[in-house]
Amino acid sequence: MTQITFFPIGNADTSLVELNDGRRMLIDFADTRNPNDDADKRCDLTKLVREDLHNSDYESYHIVAFTHLDDDHCHKSSEYFWLQHATKYQSDRRKKIDTLWVPATAITEEGLKDDGRIIRQEARHRLLKGKDIKVFSRPERLKDWLAEHDLTIEDRKHCFVDAGQIVDGLSLKDDKVEVFAHSPHAYRSDENEIEDRNGDSMVFQMRFEEGGTYTDVLFAADVPHEVISEIVDITKKKKNEDRLHWNIYKLPHHCSYLSLSDDKGANKTTPVDQVKWLCETQGESNGYILSSSLPVPVKGSKEDDDVQPPHRQAANYYRQEVVNAGHMLVTMEQPKKSAPKPIVLEIGGRGAKLKHFGAPAAAMLVGGVAPRAGDGA
Repeated sequence: MTQITFFPIGNADTSLVELNDGRRMLIDFADTRNPNDDADKRCDLTKLVREDLHNSDYESYHIVAFTHLDDDHCHKSSEYFWLQHATKYQSDRRKKIDTLWVPATAITEEGLKDDGRIIRQEARHRLLKGKDIKVFSRPERLKDWLAEHDLTIEDRKHCFVDAGQIVDGLSLKDDKVEVFAHSPHAYRSDENEIEDRNGDSMVFQMRFEEGGTYTDVLFAADVPHEVISEIVDITKKKKNEDRLHWNIYKLPHHCSYLSLSDDKGANKTTPVDQVKWLCETQGESNGYILSSSLPVPVKGSKEDDDVQPPHRQAANYYRQEVVNAGHMLVTMEQPKKSAPKPIVLEIGGRGAKLKHFGAPAAAMLVGGVAPRAGDGA
């Protein structure tokens, strides 16, 4: 049985995927809790994922994907993981990564600091070795970087994933899951003079098969509506609309209105046409929307005027126009704002269900998402 856990860590991202055979995949890692603040309601992420891996049958993560290297996606990652590029990151307590997934910007960007810089160094080390890494996209600046190290794209072609491709290493036949890459696009990166971490972050659909049915999960990193629109347009042009179907949608950028439109709206954000299509046509009304964020502000509150997400107007759109009541889940709100706990969604032969909030032992199944019959698409 597959399950996905979303952690209450404020406006930050970490998703833990337990694959059908028990292997673990982490999508981002950001331990943001202040251990010196007893009032901090964010979870102790390092403790929870360490215990989870300890209780599994595995000693390493099958995949760790950093959708991009902003601090809210990689904070304290250099303290948790065993890294190949330097012995100072190789103590026995650290956890190993079998395969690292990163966008091309995680290789080419200069000026990174703290954990982002260290993960960049790890990604560069693995790419130079030509093993244990998948790099999403291959823009010209990446070709230039490789040339500086006497390498070509052809030399490392097995390490790259282009938008519009299924990522090798996972398959429906062998693993009961496959991953379809949507972003970043090399041409978009080439049009920008400098790296755009949010715009060039990794967007992908995970398709799980259980009992002959599919459940689709769309991970949208921090991309704005302009990038979502590009993804939709290209996917339609290629007649791959099914690759934007979702039963679970991990919202981009912590429920920011900018992932819907330039105009926040007074009470509800009206999305641009492509985003409206993605949300209202490709999603399931009894599916789940996950916002990895602080609680949604109340109208008229001090937080409601904050430029930072989550934005009440965006949440109103998702809640009123996209999913059924109670199916938009906010990590710092469930089961209650005063004591948020990890959200665990279980994927089985009947689709996705909200399994429980908190530790894996609490197992009541509530709610549900109707799956689709597997058709080999």
